[in-house]
Amino acid sequence: MSNLSWRNVWKRRLWQIRQPQSCRDLLSKSRKLDKSRIFALVAFIAFVSVIAFSLLSGIFLVVLARELPRPDRIVRKEGFATKIYDRNGKLIYDVFESQKRTPVQLYEVSDYLKKATVAIEDKEFYSHQGFDPKGYLRSFYYSIFAKRRLQGGSTLTQQLVKNVLLTPERSIKRKIKEFVLALEIESKYSKDQILQMYFNEAPYGGTIWGIEEAARNYFAKSASELNLTESAFLAGLPQSPTRYSPYGQDSTAYIERTKAVLRRMKEDGYITQEEEQNSAKEIETMKFLTPSGTLKAPHFVMHVKKILEEKYGEK
Repeated sequence: MSNLSWRNVWKRRLWQIRQPQSCRDLLSKSRKLDKSRIFALVAFIAFVSVIAFSLLSGIFLVVLARELPRPDRIVRKEGFATKIYDRNGKLIYDVFESQKRTPVQLYEVSDYLKKATVAIEDKEFYSHQGFDPKGYLRSFYYSIFAKRRLQGGSTLTQQLVKNVLLTPERSIKRKIKEFVLALEIESKYSKDQILQMYFNEAPYGGTIWGIEEAARNYFAKSASELNLTESAFLAGLPQSPTRYSPYGQDSTAYIERTKAVLRRMKEDGYITQEEEQNSAKEIETMKFLTPSGTLKAPHFVMHVKKILEEKYGEK
């Protein structure tokens, strides 16, 4: 190529460099600049939001902590019912906050019942730290988006907290309290201690609270003597004692519930398929004690209860 040709090429290149940038080039750079600014703005907003959320969460938890009961209250006096007798020494009423209960140690509870309760109520009981994340997500979803009352999904630890430390209201605030207290309980007590307290505090229908009273009132035996079928029945009661009561309007609901417990036990490897099938056959012929009769001397009993509550409080 001649010197003239090289000279023309360089002239053309210099001319192109000196020309003002095209609109397309300017627009491209402008877009890149806008994207950078938008990204920086989004990052700043996200950072501020995280800081604000952390501060508000901290303030909320501090305020909430003032309302929380002490976790050590979970261990009740191994109390026993206040008993009211007539002048002849005959027992006419048992009072334990309107609940019958006889505390037991975990070793006094049938192994079948322990396995049945964990299987139907809290499969991950021995591995979680007090709460089930999936259960919480489901609960909040139904509450916020489906406009329904808070759903289940509570662990055994949370149920214990609800039965002993909190009111039965269904709200997001109470659910948060339940969550915080469950974590504290899990850090303070062993799994076996928690399971024992659960058995002593769970509702089994009417004024029957605690597994020992449940075993006595339904089958006239102690909790340690319960067989597989009886254990499956009692393990299914706390979820809805009235609905699954053998004395209720739908006296067959407990049959399907008990079968569901047996099925879960088999799925989790606690029993064999043969044990499940044999136990399922026994359900419909299972014998229950006749419910206790009406309150004896009701006016006198209520009068004594009123005096006790005025002097010592309802608790």
